[in-house]
Amino acid sequence: MNANNSIISQFSQYLLPATIDRLEVVLQVKGITIFARIDQQAEAEKVGLSLCLTQLLLFGNPKAGTPLMVAEPTIALATKIF
Repeated sequence: MNANNSIISQFSQYLLPATIDRLEVVLQVKGITIFARIDQQAEAEKVGLSLCLTQLLLFGNPKAGTPLMVAEPTIALATKIF
């Protein structure tokens, strides 16, 4: 695990799609809402650009997260999983 500027990077033994699939399952079991899963590589290709395999998973718990975002709006910044 590597932390740089409060960003934590951790390698997975699985390929990206499988890693995010597994994360989604764990989050859903814990009752955490999945708001969106965006294949950023596919979106780049739609406009003729290339991007390495990159997906964005937006998730959270509105009941727990809303008071945190009210107190500190920057806590709502998304995390990119790639």
